[in-house]
Amino acid sequence: MENNQTLITEFILLGFPTGPEMQLFLLIIFSVLYIFTLLGNAAILALICLDFRLHTPMYFFLSHLAIVDISYASNNVPKMLGNFLNKNRTISFGPCITQTFLYMAFAHTECLILVVMSYDRYVAICHPLRYTVIMSWRLCTTLAIISWLFGSLLALVHVLLLLRLPFCGPQEVNHFFCELLSVLRLACADTRLNQLVIFIASVFILVGPLVLVLVSYMHILHAILRIQSGEGRKKAFSTCSSHLCVVGLFFGSAIVMYMTPNSSHPEEQQKILSLFYSLFNPTLNPLIYSLRNSEVKGALRRALGKDRSM
Repeated sequence: MENNQTLITEFILLGFPTGPEMQLFLLIIFSVLYIFTLLGNAAILALICLDFRLHTPMYFFLSHLAIVDISYASNNVPKMLGNFLNKNRTISFGPCITQTFLYMAFAHTECLILVVMSYDRYVAICHPLRYTVIMSWRLCTTLAIISWLFGSLLALVHVLLLLRLPFCGPQEVNHFFCELLSVLRLACADTRLNQLVIFIASVFILVGPLVLVLVSYMHILHAILRIQSGEGRKKAFSTCSSHLCVVGLFFGSAIVMYMTPNSSHPEEQQKILSLFYSLFNPTLNPLIYSLRNSEVKGALRRALGKDRSM
């Protein structure tokens, strides 16, 4: 039977099955969001590089988050925008698997970077006198490298397990990019091992980090409530609330996507959830960190020449 099967060499991305008017509307909306994603995260990177006051561990990790968001969106969105204009929505097997690997790698890396950022806030607020000693540049660099390396290795595990499966039809991927679960549904073989690894990895990369973040912020909240200065308490709440907003958006959508039964949400709903962590979150992150962070707003004013004081 297996010898008579014809293995497919390309997939068809179904995207959003809507009429021409809605396709044009979605093209405009997603193009604007993608441009804002690139400009917003590039602006955050530029401010951190140019303003010496932002050369701290917190903004070092924020720069890595901005790089992840730019890479994440650029891996998924351009192909989706091209498919709105092109009736031929095929993607070859190799680029499809590469897209799957990159999106998983960036997603895992973002999870770990968010955990590291919560640890940085924990040390800064709960152990302020030892902050510069604990959060040395050597430790910060090591944590960033580990986040990128481990995220990539875990994505590689998923891809290697995916490559062992035969794909003999159908060719239609009911998604706007080569998302892992959507591609896995097209395999003409037993995928229980893949599903098991995805669930275990989700527990390790989503639930575990989320628990660490929540524990860190329980200690942070306790420390903030003990701060006597109203100004100091306001500043601590400002930086922590920004990070909590980002954590809630990212982990919430990812957990619903990968840790709930497939039957609990249809494929069209999965596309919306995917948009949250592949386009909406990267667009919102620069706004959250800039609008709720006085240091970033101050750096922006200095960059625009509106604040010449040192």
